Formats: sequence, C-alpha cells, structure tokens
Amino acid sequence: MIPFLYSFESRMKYIKRWKAVFSAIIITAIFFIIWDVIFTKIGVWSFNPRYHSGIEFFDLPIEEWLFFICIPYASLFIHFAFHYFSPKVSLTDKTVKIIYWILMLVLLPIIFFHYDKLYTAINYGFLVLLLTYTVFKVPHILNTFFITFLIILIPFALVNGILTGSFIDEPVVIYNNAENLGIRLGTIPIEDIGYAFSMLLMSLVLIKKIEKIGQGIDRFF
Repeated sequence: MIPFLYSFESRMKYIKRWKAVFSAIIITAIFFIIWDVIFTKIGVWSFNPRYHSGIEFFDLPIEEWLFFICIPYASLFIHFAFHYFSPKVSLTDKTVKIIYWILMLVLLPIIFFHYDKLYTAINYGFLVLLLTYTVFKVPHILNTFFITFLIILIPFALVNGILTGSFIDEPVVIYNNAENLGIRLGTIPIEDIGYAFSMLLMSLVLIKKIEKIGQGIDRFF
C-alpha cells in the first residue's frame, strides 16, 4: 500500500509510468507463473495449506498469483524512487562489466556441476541469459539496478524469510532440497536471490523497451 500511495507523489509522479510498469509486470508474471506451475506440478516446491486461503488456480494459491504483481510493483517503486532522488548514484559501465564477469565465473560452474538440480540449473541458467542480454543490449539499467537491488533485498529478506519459515511454526513455501543447492541464508534458499533478481530485471528491461516503443509512436503522430 505504501508504494501504491506514493505513486501519486507530486515530484516523482510514478503514476505516469503505470502503463509501461504494469505491462512489463504482467508479461513477466505470465512467464514466471508458467514456470511456477510446472515446478509445483513436478515437486520442486509446494505450498503449505495451513497458511493460504485454499483458493487455487492450476495448483497455485491465489496469494502466489498476487505475489507476481505486488512484490514486483513495490520493488520497482524502490528502484525508480532511488533513481529519481539520487540520480548521480550509479556504477560506471566498467564496474557493471566487472560485476557481470564475476557473476559468470560463479554461476556457470554451478550450473555445470549441478545441472541435475532443477531449481539451481534453470534459475541460474535464465539469470545468465538475462544478464548477458542486458549487459550487451541495455547495460545502463544495471548501473543503478545493481545498487537498488541491495536495498530491495532488505524487505525481500524479511518477507521471504517468513515465507520460508522464519518466525513461524512451518514454512509457507516448502522446497524440495533435492532440486537446489541446500544452501540457506537463514531459511531462504540461496537460489531465491537469483530468482528475485531475474524477475525484477526482466521487468526493468521490458519497461525500457515499452517506453521506447511508446516514444517512437508519439514522435510518429
């Protein structure tokens, strides 16, 4: 509710980006929901009925569907708010490239040696592809996003920590550890960090593309 209400803030005027933001979130949500449905059906993860309403579509609780709207909206708001109020705080292109190659050196061996773990391999495989596309096609997104993602991780850790069992009797989301590395940050599988990064980065790339198309149409008319 707080990011939604502040979307009408007179200086930032985040509401003006709603068309691109919601279009990108919906496209990204469709992709990740299909992924979610498949992983739920084959047992990569499941949902504890104790903690959701029982309303399900394609075996996903309604709360999980809403996750792909609410969490990206709030997270993207943090990104754009930071960029608006601190426009000079960003990484250089060289630093972005260095971070990219470090991530490749970490992720590619993990994928190679753990190809049989579905959540690990597919999650990090998609992250590698998305990062590579972004670095070489729309690199300036990462100049700020590498910074804002660290800020987003603060509420992410709190919310995802609860969902994975912190502060409650049982986890809301139950992971099959045979399909991940088994490394937890508290109760959070380490793969969730990459999952969140990919989901938000995909939305940012799409926002950039949608706004560029919109500007082209405006110039045409």
